[in-house]
Amino acid sequence: MRVAVSQFATSSNAQENLATCIRMINKVAVCQPALIVLPEYCNTLFCHTLPCYSDHNQAWHEALIIDGPFMHAIAEQAKKHNCYIVLNVTLRRSGAGDLLKAPQNAVIKRNISITSCLFSPLGELVHQEDKQTLVGRENDFFMYRSHQLGEAKTSFGKLGLLAGNDTMTFETPRKFALQGAQLLCHSMSSFAIDQSELYDRARACENKVFLAAANKVGALTSTGAIFGEGESQIVSPQGKVLAKIDHKEEGFVFADIELAKAEISASNKRRPDGTELFKQRRPELYQGLTQPMHQQVNNSAHKLPDTANIAIFATYKSNEEAIEDVCFYIENNLSDIIQLPELFFIADKKITHHAEQLIEVECLSEQLLKQISSVLRPFQYVCTSLVVEGMHQAVLISEHGLFAKQQQLHFCQRYHWTSLGDVLAIVELPLEQGNINVAMLTADDANIPEIVKVAALNNAHLLLVPFEIQEPGEVEYCLLSRAAEHRICIVAASREQSFPDELSVDSLSTDSGQYNIQNNNKGKNKTKSKKSTGLIVNLTKDFELLTSSEFGRLNGYINQPLVKYQYGKITKAIIHPITACTKH
Repeated sequence: MRVAVSQFATSSNAQENLATCIRMINKVAVCQPALIVLPEYCNTLFCHTLPCYSDHNQAWHEALIIDGPFMHAIAEQAKKHNCYIVLNVTLRRSGAGDLLKAPQNAVIKRNISITSCLFSPLGELVHQEDKQTLVGRENDFFMYRSHQLGEAKTSFGKLGLLAGNDTMTFETPRKFALQGAQLLCHSMSSFAIDQSELYDRARACENKVFLAAANKVGALTSTGAIFGEGESQIVSPQGKVLAKIDHKEEGFVFADIELAKAEISASNKRRPDGTELFKQRRPELYQGLTQPMHQQVNNSAHKLPDTANIAIFATYKSNEEAIEDVCFYIENNLSDIIQLPELFFIADKKITHHAEQLIEVECLSEQLLKQISSVLRPFQYVCTSLVVEGMHQAVLISEHGLFAKQQQLHFCQRYHWTSLGDVLAIVELPLEQGNINVAMLTADDANIPEIVKVAALNNAHLLLVPFEIQEPGEVEYCLLSRAAEHRICIVAASREQSFPDELSVDSLSTDSGQYNIQNNNKGKNKTKSKKSTGLIVNLTKDFELLTSSEFGRLNGYINQPLVKYQYGKITKAIIHPITACTKH
């Protein structure tokens, strides 16, 4: 199917906005798409960070009636061009009679929703979805109807309709994906690039779905204080950009996608090692997210340090030589925490599938604990994963030996033999300058956004991840999104992996605003190898929304994670655990 996204500016005049929508739909229709996605607030002008409406009465007057002329006109366009159209508008959800009875100049809050509407090629309104994540000034004027999210069924597959900040957290896209949505249609009105550069790509990758995002351009308020960022795009289930508008002007872009591909079938979402993605989830672990978790160390009288010295060490050796390599590094470095990949001393994890060799790995794990602890200094730690008591577990090693352990929590094919833990431990880790709260996740655990949220809500400052990367999107988008979304520092170490990297267009458009991925890929069907490793993710100290006088210093991001990718044998960085105390 061919999906198109468009970007354009709106005003406070509904008639002008309707004319703009029709003009853009006619323009996009030239490429004969099966689906057109339009931006957020197509009928009005609104920005959640700055004053837009004088009062609730203005919000009510600018909102649409579900069976009014604006909606009927868009329905006719869907019928005229024989395509589906996703339109996001503000809708009146209570009777106009109440407004007429109100005293003059009364301040009244009306039931108005921000709603994405799906029109079919027959000109019918076949689905509505209220915006689920209201932020800032949206809470002053809008509401959403509490109902079970539902995927929108079309002749070519199932859609999930998103709006605004719905992708800034994993929950709403996750609900749609669990219900079988294959394509997420995201209408935006944003001045920041956080979503287009990070969150949207992470949501596509972590759920194995396509995503089509349409964003506003032009002024987002009547004063012209802030402008839409554009960057409308179509993203693959791997998080790759298939088509994108790389400017802040009116235009559209399209790509041909196949929703019926096996790897994104609702019943067949698999990790590269064959693990079924959604069957990994363990909802019982995510219940009561605000309840205190088990803490292995309780010494909260110590202050939280401003900084911690972190190192990732990746040996290229195996077995005893790998252990000796790590010990030599420790003896010559002063990092507070040294992060190693999962089972760093084993090159081929498949040997753990054999009982006799698994026993040998456990013996090596015991030897490793003794050797590494013997060279560690006070307040210095090593994190990796080992086979302990017949189970695959993340561990923290101190000068005294095994300081803390965390059993693997989610099934994966690489370690199908291990039993799974039922508790996420938050470890209070004493450093020389104070204590930090640490959580450890190994194997595929950090790929599950729900469990990272559990760690963050229970005041973890730092997430240590000994893992083995399975696909590039894990480190390019998903782990970065976890850090920014939950305000938690992340250190993840993996053995270097190579993946085929198909040459694709990432931010191309023509003067007409059109882009056909098939035409532009002619002669570019070669593949090259792409190397992927772990990373260290720090947090910006000030991520709050800026005031109207501060937008001039906005660099495009509101909450940009600070990343240092693992490179070679040794990667060092200073993290700021105290920034993890500032949650959204």
